[in-house]
Amino acid sequence: MHVVIILLILFILLYCFAIFPEMSRQKRMKAFHGIMFAHRGLHSKTHGIPENSMSAFRAAIQKNYGIELDLHLTRDGELVVFHDDDLKRVCGRPERPEDLTAAELTKCTLLGTKEHIPLFRDVLALVNDQVPLLVELKIPERNMQICQKAYEMLRSYHGAFLLESFNSEGLYWFRKNAPEVLRGQLSSRLTKEKSDVSWFLRFFVENLWCNFLGRPDFIAYKLTDLPKLTVTLLRIFSGTTIAVWTLRTKDAIHEGKQEYDIQIFENPVKIINK
Repeated sequence: MHVVIILLILFILLYCFAIFPEMSRQKRMKAFHGIMFAHRGLHSKTHGIPENSMSAFRAAIQKNYGIELDLHLTRDGELVVFHDDDLKRVCGRPERPEDLTAAELTKCTLLGTKEHIPLFRDVLALVNDQVPLLVELKIPERNMQICQKAYEMLRSYHGAFLLESFNSEGLYWFRKNAPEVLRGQLSSRLTKEKSDVSWFLRFFVENLWCNFLGRPDFIAYKLTDLPKLTVTLLRIFSGTTIAVWTLRTKDAIHEGKQEYDIQIFENPVKIINK
């Protein structure tokens, strides 16, 4: 019986160690509470505004919404704003962003429009602290060069921003090399998705057991995969900031506002006409 109790205590301690977030900066995080971030900018097929485009970012700025966007590192070490792992859906090409140069990528048009894949530096110049940014790092491999490149640009940017990634190693890089940057762990029901990534690694990230690496300041979790025990525990016992994505209906937006701290939405037609 004593052995069982000891093992149970050890498991609880190990569990707490694994999921424990960064708690010392929750006052800084509160400045972002209540902000609605337009997912990949305020895009709309109806209005000919593609996702992660300069026009989508201008539309978000015009409506005073925060901007969520995605970064990839090009073959020649530049940062471009693009979401998918490859160019098929958005640009009609088979390559990955990591396989092409910045010059090649910025010539690619988005979803049949005249808009092109933007450079991150150009997006920063456009936004220029008019609205907050929520920057997701896409790290398909274990190359952390994207972290260094993103930090080089963001440390000279004077606007408000948060950084997030599914890749806990990327958050670990920022924890060790740029601890002042507010960082968040992205997650969802990853084990139900098809992926080349190990099931066990996805299980750990899904349950936030990799928090010991990045010690995130906030958690960004898929709304339809909540409630989640670990998220609930962090919210109750450590007051961790919770962001939810992606809110596409009035009910989802209402739930996101009522139950969580930060909302990442995508409801372009109604919002643009607001």
